[in-house]
Amino acid sequence: MQRREPCRMNKPLGDLKDHFWLVQRMARAVGTDLARAMDEGRLDEGAWSEMITRCRGCEAACDCKSWLEAAEREDTPREAAMPGCANARIFPEL
Repeated sequence: MQRREPCRMNKPLGDLKDHFWLVQRMARAVGTDLARAMDEGRLDEGAWSEMITRCRGCEAACDCKSWLEAAEREDTPREAAMPGCANARIFPEL
């Protein structure tokens, strides 16, 4: 009999407002202009909402704030989002 990992379906999502700002900060840290992406039709409200929801459930969110603080101190865009970021593949597309 194989041992199964505990189900993680019931893990609560993080605070909506906190993760809204984490996504904004991560986008800025990697040089992605979310407002411009929306204006140009590359990001719609549904996709924006999905980004925030992914962030709210991200396993790496605990390390996000310290990574962002370091990135903001450097004041130059990073080449990529932090390892484990649930939205890492999306930022370069925008």
